[in-house]
Amino acid sequence: MAVKSDYFCHQSGVIPYRLRKGSLEILLITSRKERCWIIPKGIIEHEYSARNSAAKEALEEAGVKGSVHRKLLGVYRNRKLGKTCTVKVYPMRVTRIYKVWAESDREREWVSLKKALKLVSNDGLKRVIKKLPATI
Repeated sequence: MAVKSDYFCHQSGVIPYRLRKGSLEILLITSRKERCWIIPKGIIEHEYSARNSAAKEALEEAGVKGSVHRKLLGVYRNRKLGKTCTVKVYPMRVTRIYKVWAESDREREWVSLKKALKLVSNDGLKRVIKKLPATI
């Protein structure tokens, strides 16, 4: 069992996407503190699978629901509170977008794959995002 202080380091997230006029669009959100562009992600709660936890984060952080793919898209690492966290990432085809959601203070923006790769600063997350077109 993980040490309690490392609990927050086991995370999952989604890359929310949609197809508009034949083009892939990815939904990015801003982080709370640094306001940098990220994907919805969070701690994998004990009562949830990684996929279900990722879907829960998408609703809370980005105000979207959808179909989370069964297959893991990839894994990346990020720093949080001085520790390295591992994030399991799944693609999620968005089927519903809410105008108001739990963390509406975050910005969200639909962008092209090319723009997403420019906006995201984490190289590991960029590598995972690049895999998305081959999976949908």
